Amino acid sequence: MLRAAIPTALHHRSFRLLWLGLLFSMTGTSMQSAAVLWHVNELSGIPIALGGVGLVRILPILVLSLFAGAAVDAFNRRHLILITQTCMALLAALLGWVTLRGLDSIWLIYVIIAASSAISAFDLPARQSLVPNLVPRDVLTNAFSLTSIASQFGLIVGPAIGGIILAEAGIAYSYFINAISFLAVIAALIFMGPVPQKRQDILLKSMGSRSMSSHRSKQNTTTLMTAVKQGLSFVRHEPIILSSMLLDFFATFFSSATFLLPIFAKEILAVGVKGYGLLIAAPAFGAGIIAIIFSFRKIIRRQGPVLLIAVSGFGLSTILFGFSRSFWLTFFALVMTGVTDSVSAIIRSTMRQLQTPDHLRGRMTSVNQIFFRGGPQLGELEAGIIGQWLGVPFAVVSGGIGCLLAAAWIAIRFPQLRHYQGSESRATGYPAANSKK
Repeated sequence: MLRAAIPTALHHRSFRLLWLGLLFSMTGTSMQSAAVLWHVNELSGIPIALGGVGLVRILPILVLSLFAGAAVDAFNRRHLILITQTCMALLAALLGWVTLRGLDSIWLIYVIIAASSAISAFDLPARQSLVPNLVPRDVLTNAFSLTSIASQFGLIVGPAIGGIILAEAGIAYSYFINAISFLAVIAALIFMGPVPQKRQDILLKSMGSRSMSSHRSKQNTTTLMTAVKQGLSFVRHEPIILSSMLLDFFATFFSSATFLLPIFAKEILAVGVKGYGLLIAAPAFGAGIIAIIFSFRKIIRRQGPVLLIAVSGFGLSTILFGFSRSFWLTFFALVMTGVTDSVSAIIRSTMRQLQTPDHLRGRMTSVNQIFFRGGPQLGELEAGIIGQWLGVPFAVVSGGIGCLLAAAWIAIRFPQLRHYQGSESRATGYPAANSKK
């Protein structure tokens, strides 16, 4: 009876360990993300400086993401995550140390955040690509719902606790707690043991059989570029995957104004740092509710239409957030951004993983990483510029309108997405691994 009440994916030990580790790690990461925005705003006080945080986060992703995807498909994903999690823990500790010693500056924060973002370019595709290796295909939707719960739990608890720590202990301790939180995922990976994985033969054969060649470096570079091109070609030929990535990018580009919350909390709503902690946790509160509901469902029907409706709801909620001058109305609007974004994220993750062969998952996820991380980070820069020029509320409202227009364009441009149910096999004849043309 108790086993039946537990979401199906948690019946699998390796996934259960990873999920528990993510509950702690994502809490620390969210705490640090909120602290960084508050920290930069304390040092500068201008919207464009907050936009700079988004810029330094996305530049390493744009440069490294495609190569990271090839690495995720070629090497052991579990080992790769162990390395990335350790490096990000050390960088979080460094950020806490320089802050505690009074050596912090906007530019030093930018450098450390950029370094952490470069490592995360490898970490995120590895983690997402590892999930289908931990659970059967028929519970993948359930697994991604639970992964979303871990993320949203962190986004709720992290900023809420972070607001208290910022007020009572100081910014540096938020960074130290984040450094410690990475140990949970590291321990989970150690205890789960080896994980079976289909690797990309073309990379491994090149690095092995040609290792004695005088042209090894040139050959490996050519092979790496071939692997990257395969990933790009796959995404380009899969309309469901491509349309969902474009939808993700444009929606988050136009509606990524929540990073302006320090200014809303201080100047517009006048609720201070503790109110800021509650507001920044509000989207995750809404997302967490949806993720819990979906974690007990194996199938989401009419996924394409539901995805388009969810993104449109995200845009409308953003517009309400921009117009609000009440703390609780703002809180409600932000909760609704979380609800709609969570529905969208779970559907997008499921459809992409089901439509992608295992040997291409790392590269598909790395391409997706450019879209779903590039959208909000570049959107933060865009909103910062507009907020500096025309005012913060205008930046938020105009972003919500842009999100609605983007959803309408994607719906018209990709009829396959409008009709996608979720039970279809892959829509194109993209060649399988090692097939001959």
